[in-house]
Amino acid sequence: MSLRNRINSMSPGASQAFKAIKATHPNTKIGGFDYLGPKFLALKSRVQDALLTQVVDPEKLSREELRDMILNIVEADKEISPLEKDALVRILVDEILGYGPIQALLDDPDISEIMINGCSRIYIERQGMLIKTDVTFRDEAHLRSVLEKMLSFTGRRVDESSPMVDSRLPDGSRLNAILRPLAVSGDSVTIRKFSKDPFVLSQLVQMGTLSVEMAEFIQAAVHGKLNIVVSGGTGSGKTTTLNALSAFIPSSERIVTIEDAAELQLQQDHKVTLEARPANIEGKGGVAIRDLVRNALRMRPDRIIVGEVRGGEALDMLQAMNTGHEGSLTTVHANSPRDCLARIETMVLMAGADLPLTAIRTQIASAIDIIVQQARLLDGSRRIVKITEVVGMEGGIITTQDLFEFDQRGVDEEGRVLGVYRANGIRSKNFDRIRSQGVDLSPAIFGLGG
Repeated sequence: MSLRNRINSMSPGASQAFKAIKATHPNTKIGGFDYLGPKFLALKSRVQDALLTQVVDPEKLSREELRDMILNIVEADKEISPLEKDALVRILVDEILGYGPIQALLDDPDISEIMINGCSRIYIERQGMLIKTDVTFRDEAHLRSVLEKMLSFTGRRVDESSPMVDSRLPDGSRLNAILRPLAVSGDSVTIRKFSKDPFVLSQLVQMGTLSVEMAEFIQAAVHGKLNIVVSGGTGSGKTTTLNALSAFIPSSERIVTIEDAAELQLQQDHKVTLEARPANIEGKGGVAIRDLVRNALRMRPDRIIVGEVRGGEALDMLQAMNTGHEGSLTTVHANSPRDCLARIETMVLMAGADLPLTAIRTQIASAIDIIVQQARLLDGSRRIVKITEVVGMEGGIITTQDLFEFDQRGVDEEGRVLGVYRANGIRSKNFDRIRSQGVDLSPAIFGLGG
């Protein structure tokens, strides 16, 4: 989109500075200067014309360089106070270099999710709680123009012929969009933000996501090359946990990651990141997760990490786990470890393989060692509520045992969930296997004597 069109489409109520002004001045007037009136629009047009004559491509400037240029342009205007000039500069910089009205929300580290329900209803998630903001787009065309800019990073598109899209932003944040008329109340955009510096397991312990003993065990399980599935509902923190677990993969091993939209932030140097691709407007050129899993097997991986298993690729993933790719990791949408196993069964059947149920369950029991169950509780906190071990098969049924769990004991006066983490006194059947990999694991973490 051209600079002229971008500035023309922007909303005066976009920036954080303007929101602060609007909160104290509901009529958006300060000293006779109206941010919604003709003076603002005239000044905005003058800045636009000046920038177009001075700079060929403003997007190549740094934020500080562009800010200084715009400030010099408006400096001579005596009718605008310094506070107003600062707000105007922030609005213009956010629109040119950022994502307009929502740039301040993206910059806020305390916001974990941004939900745009049409051009005038924007919600955020902060500390697990949903909050409606006063941020708005000028109209649907303005929202669509910002969405197009977001998608330009990955080269994906969304329009009437392809009204749904999954993508990511340069910082790794996940983006989903669905357009009108499928979204009846207006174009809907959901952005799930990820920390620029991914959480490590010790930080998750400090945040109360899991106990020290649970952290010690799953760290040992990664070192010991157990196959781990992180299970949980939408927004429960599966990707964050997967990132934290991946940090314990030795740097001497070759890792191949496979995702719909690349979100994992692995710290190892020897990694290959594969990303699925949707079909073009003619229905051609699509590359599915299953195709990438098959290809990864030919890339000599020591470990395979699939961001999320959601279809027939489950069969290929199980086969990889059973054929020398121990220590692989993935996530599954499920509300309990037992549901997780049932979902994997269903997804294997989606692969079209004509296999009896007993054979599928045998594959699952042989491939998967640990299920880490994640949940988002009533107070918005994310916790690992169970660490379950797959024991084997008995009478055609996959048997499991819960090594650790979160025992919820109510809610306090402020709505915070109360509870304790506990080990169930069961030693992992993989205890000797983990120790054979040189990992010093004490039986005491399972609630047993040394």
